[in-house]
Amino acid sequence: MTAFCGLCERDLEHGYLCPGCTLGTARRLDRMPRLYEALAAFLHPSGRRPELGRSRPAEAPLPLAEPAFNLRGPGGIVGVLEDWRSAMQADRGWGQPATAGDVERRITVAARALSINLEWISAEWPMAGAFAEEIRGLERDVASIVNPAEPTLRLGTCPAEFEDGQVCGAVLRVPAGTAEVVCRWCGCEYPPDTWLALRSLQAESAA
Repeated sequence: MTAFCGLCERDLEHGYLCPGCTLGTARRLDRMPRLYEALAAFLHPSGRRPELGRSRPAEAPLPLAEPAFNLRGPGGIVGVLEDWRSAMQADRGWGQPATAGDVERRITVAARALSINLEWISAEWPMAGAFAEEIRGLERDVASIVNPAEPTLRLGTCPAEFEDGQVCGAVLRVPAGTAEVVCRWCGCEYPPDTWLALRSLQAESAA
């Protein structure tokens, strides 16, 4: 029977997580206490981001920003980590872990316990893929609040041709705050003085 990584679906000789996804999960677990701490600055809905100052609300705001509050609450980061630690220890035939201390301490302890057992998780635990996926999703949820994606301008699709004549076709976007456009698929660069011709080409192709 062919094995595959439960997160990226790459073929494996054995086990449930590939080395790359195991390393990525280890790094995400290591960042969990810092992510919890970073969310504290986003608890109050007085503005979009602390460094951008305050904006006057159209109506009275909630006393706390709900997304950040939920991630810092019992069902957020700490709940996810402790639930996975509990499931892991149950499947290893160990007793249930004790939980003590404040939330930040509990996150640190649970993340460390899961990290210490990552070798067994990746090699032996059928739940490894679901575990790694939820840890990745948890980090994304925090990042969407702490470091939201900046808006980008869509230029169209990359017209570069490969040696066999096939057009690349990847979407080209202008990142916020820069004029550098590089196709993320084929690596072709499009400086600002080519954008007008590029847009004209897109219009011709559409016609």
